[in-house]
Amino acid sequence: MINRRDFLKTAGLSAAALAVDPVGAFSASAKVRKETAGANRKINLALVGIGHRGNEDAHAVAATGMANVVAICDVNMGAPHTQEVMNMFPGAKRFKDFRKMFDEAGKDFEAVLVATPDFSHFPVAMRAIKEGKHVYCEKPLTRTFNENQLLIDAAKMHPEVVTQMGNQGHSGKNYFQFKQWVDAGIIKDVYKVDAHMNGGRRWHGYDVNIKKFPDADPLPQTMDWDTWLMQAMYHDYSKKFDEGNWRCWYDFGMGALGDWGAHIFDCCHEFLDLGLPYEVGMAKCEGHNDYFFPMASTVQFKFPRRGRKPAVEMNWYDGIGNFPELPIGYGKSEASDVPTVNGQAYIPTSLNPGKVIYTHHDDLIFKGGSHSSTLSIIPEERQKEYEAAGKIPELPDYHYDHYKNFFFAILGDEKTHSPFEKAGVMCQVMNLGVIAQRLNTTFKFDRASGEIIDNPFANALLTGMPPRKGWEEYYVL
Repeated sequence: MINRRDFLKTAGLSAAALAVDPVGAFSASAKVRKETAGANRKINLALVGIGHRGNEDAHAVAATGMANVVAICDVNMGAPHTQEVMNMFPGAKRFKDFRKMFDEAGKDFEAVLVATPDFSHFPVAMRAIKEGKHVYCEKPLTRTFNENQLLIDAAKMHPEVVTQMGNQGHSGKNYFQFKQWVDAGIIKDVYKVDAHMNGGRRWHGYDVNIKKFPDADPLPQTMDWDTWLMQAMYHDYSKKFDEGNWRCWYDFGMGALGDWGAHIFDCCHEFLDLGLPYEVGMAKCEGHNDYFFPMASTVQFKFPRRGRKPAVEMNWYDGIGNFPELPIGYGKSEASDVPTVNGQAYIPTSLNPGKVIYTHHDDLIFKGGSHSSTLSIIPEERQKEYEAAGKIPELPDYHYDHYKNFFFAILGDEKTHSPFEKAGVMCQVMNLGVIAQRLNTTFKFDRASGEIIDNPFANALLTGMPPRKGWEEYYVL
């Protein structure tokens, strides 16, 4: 078993290792790129996880025209939800187990796209980095704090490997706008961020008085269930775990926070230099139980002063009707630039996913959405005032494509906007929030040691359960 102390020795966790560079990834990549760049050199790519979100990734990759998909892998290869991608790349080699794919076809590909369930991102991404394969991994990177740290450290040990987390808005207009507004001094002295995702979730119909995991269902003939579980503790197959339902359960997913947090407060985290919080707690928790996520929760993250930047309180709201208090002049709630979710268009709600950012600077308040949605100053009169004064920078002419950014980085033309060294720290913030949700508690976190210092049960969850037999090698750098 890898305990917390052993992990710290192995991964070398330190404040320096967790530092975030708010500028580096923005440098050359903000320049105008010719769409013909790299046209004579395509990336040989393997896809791991080709159903649902993986299907959308496959279409996005194909649309770039910059990759040859030479291998595809899914534990349920041939099921209705994987057939479309199989047909898209009839010449690609097919596998059910990613380990076999690396063993038998590793020489054929130089990069891997990982779109498996949250908990199983880690071993695939780690294998890729160790073998020198560039890796694009869907968000959140991993289910536990320590798995994130291992990926961060692995990426640093292999600087030749290009990494990118799949929070695609981090190559969108909001990314560039947020950076520009910080540099221009428009976004300054932020002291509070209210981030929210209040749509219905899969588990909202579940019984919160649950006493055990769901009963076993018949295993689909095409399913390799043991490989689906990967390093996780064994569970009998259930439809309530399969095809996206895994997101509901602490053992497999990261809930609404892990699903949407990386699309909503990602730019706040990077460009405000938030790093890791010193305190995390629950202000609200409805429907708490030991198995799946609450029906509604408000998680509070407290970040210390960073140089001249004031301390920040970031509040996360999820659950139907669990809205933050909105400032006067908030205006309409719009759901712009939100892509399809599992192949279905996002259905607008009374308060769509987004954030409200409060500052001491000129008492400015900003309203933002999710993914690539840009910010506006509220009330509207303040926005017009800044525009009239010529204080709003013009956005750069850029391709705004997360997959192209990844491929251009492999070609040496750009740097990725969401490399593991940055994205992993933001995911660790979400890991800490999930621990608070799971235990319905508040705790203190030591940013220097990477320890929860006042709750041994919460601290144990930084590492979580040891991997199943046969998966230990992925936890050694």
